[in-house]
Amino acid sequence: MNGILVIDKPGGMTSRDAVNRVQRWFPRKTKIGHTGTLDPLATGVLVVCVGLATRLADYVQAMGKSYTSRVRLGATSTSDDADGDVTETNAPPVSREQIDAALVRFVGVIEQVPPAVSALRVGGRRAHDLVRKGKEVALAARSVRVDAIRVTGFVWPYLDVEVDCGKGTYIRSIARDLGAALGCGGMVQTLRRTRVGPFAAGQGVGVDEPPAELKLQPMLTVLAGFPQLPLSAEEALRLRQGQRVPIVTTSGRQPPEGVELALLGESGELVGIGIVERGVLVTRVMFHQ
Repeated sequence: MNGILVIDKPGGMTSRDAVNRVQRWFPRKTKIGHTGTLDPLATGVLVVCVGLATRLADYVQAMGKSYTSRVRLGATSTSDDADGDVTETNAPPVSREQIDAALVRFVGVIEQVPPAVSALRVGGRRAHDLVRKGKEVALAARSVRVDAIRVTGFVWPYLDVEVDCGKGTYIRSIARDLGAALGCGGMVQTLRRTRVGPFAAGQGVGVDEPPAELKLQPMLTVLAGFPQLPLSAEEALRLRQGQRVPIVTTSGRQPPEGVELALLGESGELVGIGIVERGVLVTRVMFHQ
C-alpha cells in the first residue's frame, strides 16, 4: 500500500496521536508518517505518506499551506495560543484600520521567531519539553514566507484571518507579533489548516474509524507540477541499479537541465525523481517495488 492519505485532524490531540490511530488501518510494518506537525489545538489537513510514499515527505513539507485562524487581541499566552496560560493585557480596543496597517509588515519574506512551545529541537530536545520542565528557551529568528493574510471578520477582541504561507511559518507567531505591533497583545484562539499544496480539508478523513473504502491518493499527486519523463523498462532498471542513463528522446527534445523530473515507468507509474546533468539522467529518489 503506497500513496497519500489526507487526515482531517481533530483538536485536542497531537499529530503523532492522529497518525498512531490511522496506522492501525494498515497491515503491520507498513511505513507511515505525517509531513508537518499540527498543534494539539489545531484542526485540519494532516498529510500522511504511506509505504514508499514516505520518501516524498520532504516534497510535501515544502508545499504551500493555508490556514484559517481566530486571533484574540488584548491577551497573551505562554504558548501563543489558547492552550497556554492566558494573561489579559487590559489594552484599549484597536481599530480595523490599525490592524490593516499593521498586517502589511507580516506579508512577504519576514523574520519570525518560533513559539517557545513548539516541536523544534534545542540541543537535541523538543522545545516544548524544555518549557514544560521550567527551562528558558530562546529560539533564533528565521526567514519564512507569508503570501497573503486576508481579514474575514473583526469584532473586538476577535480577528478572523485566512493565511497563505510557506514551510515553517507559525500562525501563533504572527498572532503574537501582530498583538505586539498593535500594543495590545495577541494569541491564537482557534486554528485550522485548510490546505497543503493540492491536498485540501475536504479530502480529509477522520481518525475515529476507517472509511468504508480507504483510497490512497497516487504518489504522483505530490509531483503534479513536475515535468514528466517516461522511461523504458531497461532505463528504469538501470537507474534502480545506480547507473546513470544518457537522455536521448525520440522527439529530439531534451528535458530541461537542472530541473527535477517525475520519472514514469511504462505503465505510467511513478518510479522515481531525477535530474538531467549534461545530458545524463541522475536520480534523486528511486522507488524500489
